[in-house]
Amino acid sequence: MASRPTADADPSTRRRILAATFVVLSRDGSRKLQLSDVATEAKVSRPTLYRHFGSKDGLLEAFGLYEQDNFDAGIAAAVAGLSGPDRLDAALRFVVEFQSTYSLGSLADIEPEHVLQQLKRVLPIIHERIARIIPGDDSEIDAAAVVRIAVCHYIIGGGTPEQFLAELRHAAGLGPSRRRLSRVVDN
Repeated sequence: MASRPTADADPSTRRRILAATFVVLSRDGSRKLQLSDVATEAKVSRPTLYRHFGSKDGLLEAFGLYEQDNFDAGIAAAVAGLSGPDRLDAALRFVVEFQSTYSLGSLADIEPEHVLQQLKRVLPIIHERIARIIPGDDSEIDAAAVVRIAVCHYIIGGGTPEQFLAELRHAAGLGPSRRRLSRVVDN
């Protein structure tokens, strides 16, 4: 279980440590993760790091939750005030941006076991978030396709962000060929 900050813990210090964890993980992987490296990157002492997280496992679990919180906050901001296809398109654009600017895609090469554990934990959550945004009776199926495409791009990479977005749009039913197909089926 992730450690919770103590009453006197400074939330900005905790966030700084988690952001530093990203830097160290993407450089070294979780097997080589040294708390002293994270403390140095965060510009805090090792006792401060231990006071916030207790152990390497506590830090890694808290980091997974931190990434999830960043995703949730980002997708909420991206879709705020939008509805219908604009809301869905904004969510898909956010997924592409999040993966290209923040996510630990390089960690899949360095530390595949850690990435697989994180994916097992977050995939159902991401699926649920995307399914809520996709309209229609097939939202669960469309969301599953969107998540699987996103995972492939996360682990394997390749293609441009524009291609990635086009794939997500198609899977979610926003692609022009999907609209034409639904019109043919409906007639």
